[in-house]
Amino acid sequence: MTLNDFQHLMPLLILTFAVLITMLVIAVGRNHKIIYVITALSFLAAFGSLFELKNVNRYTLEPLFVIDGFGVFYIGLILLTALLISMLSYAYFEQREERKEEYYILLILATIGACVLVISKHFASLFLGLEILSVALYSLIAYLRTRERSDEAGIKYLILAAFSSAFLLFGMALVYASTGTMEFAGIARAISGFQELPLLLLTGFGMMIVGIGFKLSVVPFHMWAPDVYEGAPAPVTAFIATVSKGGVLGVLIRFFMEVDGHRYPTLVLIFTIIAVASMLAGNLLALLQDNVKRILAYSSIAHLGYLLVAFLAGNEMGVEAVTFYLVAYFITTVGAFGVIAMLSDTERDAEGLEDYRALLWRRPWTAAVFVAMLLSLAGIPLTAGFVGKFYILAAGVNTQLWLLVLMLVLNSVIGLFYYIRIVAVMFQQPEADAAIQPRSRLRPSIYLASVGTLTVLALLLVWIGVYPSGLLQVIDGLLFNPLP
Repeated sequence: MTLNDFQHLMPLLILTFAVLITMLVIAVGRNHKIIYVITALSFLAAFGSLFELKNVNRYTLEPLFVIDGFGVFYIGLILLTALLISMLSYAYFEQREERKEEYYILLILATIGACVLVISKHFASLFLGLEILSVALYSLIAYLRTRERSDEAGIKYLILAAFSSAFLLFGMALVYASTGTMEFAGIARAISGFQELPLLLLTGFGMMIVGIGFKLSVVPFHMWAPDVYEGAPAPVTAFIATVSKGGVLGVLIRFFMEVDGHRYPTLVLIFTIIAVASMLAGNLLALLQDNVKRILAYSSIAHLGYLLVAFLAGNEMGVEAVTFYLVAYFITTVGAFGVIAMLSDTERDAEGLEDYRALLWRRPWTAAVFVAMLLSLAGIPLTAGFVGKFYILAAGVNTQLWLLVLMLVLNSVIGLFYYIRIVAVMFQQPEADAAIQPRSRLRPSIYLASVGTLTVLALLLVWIGVYPSGLLQVIDGLLFNPLP
């Protein structure tokens, strides 16, 4: 590798060194605060190194990686989200008895896996990134070993992830057998003359969709999501819902655009069915839940269905809409699970609707932040979620995907009900004989840091909702040198 190669891989190298340094520090002596500071600084340093790459056109590290504007933007989004999650994790684990330090090693490793995914241009690097991400998630999900549901969630994710990886590998093997190459560009050249995909190649793509569909938790590969969201620690759930899915969606966009998958009606039909089923099943099943984590799990399934509408649009506007909505979704989801983490105690997460009853009167600012996050998920005006949903609708209308547009509007109305239901519980008057809940078991400095993190997320949410052009300029400036 040349010096130039090292420069372009600097974010990944910084995170890799951070893992090694963290392991050495833990071997010398355990200190939660020091490990957290190393983790936060590594994410900041990796993000800072991206500014050296902001003007890169398309730099390839043969045969595995491509560094371009698309990759730089998605890596930056992943790193900032991981930083916010690490900040929420510090407060969350500070009040727990488990050994905390190894958590940050796993968090950095999972982030490396997501970053590898978004710059992959070869099946080998795609699978490598996916497995680094997945193996770290197995342990993160079951990290709170004293919780029975945490172990159960980790085992479920382990078994189903192994099945999905098998489907993905078999699909890659069939694609390789049909095209003779594992590079995205080589596959694109091999199938460029086909009007219809051969059966063997279509079978390979179908099996790959099964593997990717599991990671995105879209219908019918969503069965694990509610149980895993409920059993995992709240910051880990936020990571799964954002960084994990964002990395997989990034590589899916790159691959689909590279091979021009929109030319093939069979692939479009498959993704259309998945999008419609995800929107309907996610929203309808969320209506039946009384657990806030499970509500957000089914909500995330529906939101992936919304994202597939813009994904199927297939043009620059569609990619821009997916990216904008993903930013809004990341901010909203991290904020929502940040509130859950902040309200949780040493025994259990604050996940039942009863935990939020009269929250407005007990913790006004926390309730206000949570309301903002829920309204953004519902797509209410003046929030980032509304602008993102409008952009997706515009991309769908622009490419005349009328069925998907109609389903998106219908399901947005359905989704409004269960978000407002949580808000209504928070606005209920407290009972006269209700015990006053202590403000926080955390030290004031840690509590204020958590409040500050949630405040920044709420302000970002409103700022993007009121003034979206700033984010759009960044997306336009970076996104469209990469995609062919």
